[in-house]
Amino acid sequence: MTITNTATNTSTTISREQWGSRFGYLMAIIGAMVGAGNIWRMPYVTGENGGGAFLIAYFVLLYLIAVPGLMGETALGRYTRQGLIGTFRKVYGNNRMVGLGLVILVFNIVLMSYYSSVVGWSIYYAYHALIGTFTQTGFDTAALWQSFSHNKVLNIGMHTIAMLMVTGILLLGIKGGIERMAKWMMPILTIALIAIAIRGLTLPGAMAGLEFSFSPNWEYLARGQTWLAALGQALFSTGLGWGIALTYGSYLGRNDDIPLGGGLFTAVGNTSFGLLAVFAVFPIVFAFGISPTSGPELAFVALASAFGSMTGGYVWALLFFAGFFFANLTTALAITEVGVTTCKEERNIPRSRAVLMICGLIWLLGIPSAINADILGYLDFVLGNWGLPLATFIIMITIGWKFDANRLRILSLNRGSDLYIPSAWEATVRYQIPLIMLGIMAYFLYSNLGEAPLKTLSGLFVLMLMIPLCMGVMKRRLEGQDSQHVAGGRLS
Repeated sequence: MTITNTATNTSTTISREQWGSRFGYLMAIIGAMVGAGNIWRMPYVTGENGGGAFLIAYFVLLYLIAVPGLMGETALGRYTRQGLIGTFRKVYGNNRMVGLGLVILVFNIVLMSYYSSVVGWSIYYAYHALIGTFTQTGFDTAALWQSFSHNKVLNIGMHTIAMLMVTGILLLGIKGGIERMAKWMMPILTIALIAIAIRGLTLPGAMAGLEFSFSPNWEYLARGQTWLAALGQALFSTGLGWGIALTYGSYLGRNDDIPLGGGLFTAVGNTSFGLLAVFAVFPIVFAFGISPTSGPELAFVALASAFGSMTGGYVWALLFFAGFFFANLTTALAITEVGVTTCKEERNIPRSRAVLMICGLIWLLGIPSAINADILGYLDFVLGNWGLPLATFIIMITIGWKFDANRLRILSLNRGSDLYIPSAWEATVRYQIPLIMLGIMAYFLYSNLGEAPLKTLSGLFVLMLMIPLCMGVMKRRLEGQDSQHVAGGRLS
């Protein structure tokens, strides 16, 4: 394997910013993983798939599949000390295959273009919690949600505010922006969820919620659907293969402990927040007779209404929606940082300019999703079903086969580690995760083709088109650079 080591890359490595502390890195990476899905998705997925039986399947898959994958992605980022495209250039050499990194970068930018709307929703509801809207007598939370959902100008405004917040924090850098925000946002989120959980457990009928979520129904362990749901929760809630762990890992020091910090502690933190969400949300859901499968309306309609009916509702509503906003914002920072780091390195420009360029692009691309929920739903459908599994497949193949999992394990993964990772890890990265990603994409194709053929085929067509398109872009860019070098040589 050829490792490109130009003078420019060496200079970038020497001056590269690093995390200020291990705690700061852990808060940032856990904040990246804990988002909207942990708050409203994990509780009802757990309840629908056998309760305690689902949790057993989830823990098995999380620690056997997701954690090894996260270790590999983080180790590759720490080794190359580059963003997405720089990493792929170091691994594949300066050729069209670098376009695979561009494919993942495009997925990240599109993902953030509609996720910023979700951040905007949480800002809007945190504001209403702050001014005490939900505790007004006879207040109709369903009417508020309907009014907000149909107000295009307001949604663009909240999308804009969300992106301005992300831009402002990212302008402060890795240590001064992302790390500093995560170090106080994540503890506040933890305290908020614990306080809500304690309050929820004191409500009449609350134990039914925990019984729904945790009572093991052992027959579910024999069902394939249970394991598939557990796999989806384990993989997608950790953001494996999206370039986030790779980018955050590129800012680690040479001797930071990746197996513990980037793998085990990260997974434990992510799991803890998922379980906290179960304790915080479901006792209230069952105490007030709310449907546990309400999706976004679970938070924005049902829980908002329930908080208004509780003693001390103002405090509980404020804690919940502020925590919900922090969870979404830290995830948004991580997704956007993937593009910022790559843009800064590839265009050789100051970080501030890269932040403005990427955030401006995401803001522009996010306007259609802010205006029309159907566009947001379509993008989420395509990326969630095939885009993100494809990104994970590409990164794992790159780590396992092109870079060589054995080489990465020796050179980066076990360097400075108190937890030795044996060679069995290599098979997980080379075979298990790529095959599982292919299986997930095939299953989603099979399950969606009959119900939504146009949506499925159009989404797949666009995704498949992305690979040759991005490889062609990188080839043309390489040819352009070669022409400039030749012209420069003649002039000199």
